[in-house]
Amino acid sequence: QVQLVESGGGLVQAGGSLRLSCAASGRTFSTSLMGWFRQAPGKEREFVGRINWSGGSPYYADSVKGRFTLSRDNAKNMVYLQMNSLKPEDTAVYYCAAKRSTYSPNWDYWGQGTQVTVSS
Repeated sequence: QVQLVESGGGLVQAGGSLRLSCAASGRTFSTSLMGWFRQAPGKEREFVGRINWSGGSPYYADSVKGRFTLSRDNAKNMVYLQMNSLKPEDTAVYYCAAKRSTYSPNWDYWGQGTQVTVSS
């Protein structure tokens, strides 16, 4: 099993920045891909970005490209989501997720989420 714990959410004004952290523990060696998703009230959960533990460029949703940056610290089993130029429409609960296989359509592990609120 893999446990994921997000932190770093909060309230920020539009144009501001936040950095979310995801701490992975347990059988992290069984995972290949880490991702971030978000869910706004009344909306479906949407993909934000993903990063591979072993390297390669992160991949982002168009809605956050150029504003959000994913990074990882393999030694600490941490993944970070740096969010800049935040907009009110970025308000959501942000979830960290992990996938065992890069080729699988399913995300196998999820964190509990952290709230991000962007005021206008």
